Amino acid sequence: MNQKISVFLILFAAGYLYLSYNLKKYPYVPVDSDLVPKVLGYLLIVLAIFLFFDKSSETEEEKEKRQVPKKEILVLLAVGGMIFFYIFLLEIIGFVLSSFLFIFGCSWFLGYRKLKTAILVAVLFPLIMYLSFNYLLQIRLPQGLLPF
Repeated sequence: MNQKISVFLILFAAGYLYLSYNLKKYPYVPVDSDLVPKVLGYLLIVLAIFLFFDKSSETEEEKEKRQVPKKEILVLLAVGGMIFFYIFLLEIIGFVLSSFLFIFGCSWFLGYRKLKTAILVAVLFPLIMYLSFNYLLQIRLPQGLLPF
């Protein structure tokens, strides 16, 4: 099973790396926007190779734990749809707004009902990440509708 998953992950990482090499280049920035995706792609390949050569065997108890109930599959599909929607909106409305919608919507869907905390996290986390990447690391994230 590990070898099958490993081969899939290597193929996935190769496609991911191909797309990351096609990202738009930005002039006059010390660290371009394709650095993090490339590092993650190569890291995934290295870890998938380790998984390929892993010789641990799975017990019957571990196989039973791997079975996912149908209700949880629907939740996973819904979160996957939210991730797809987040990716679709990223360039259109920008990193901060799309991240806010994703974090708030996903946490609300998964059952977190403390409204003030959810809004605070959904606002602060994307803002801190955006400002850190754009101004400290000089890695440009999609601006979208916001003027900064």
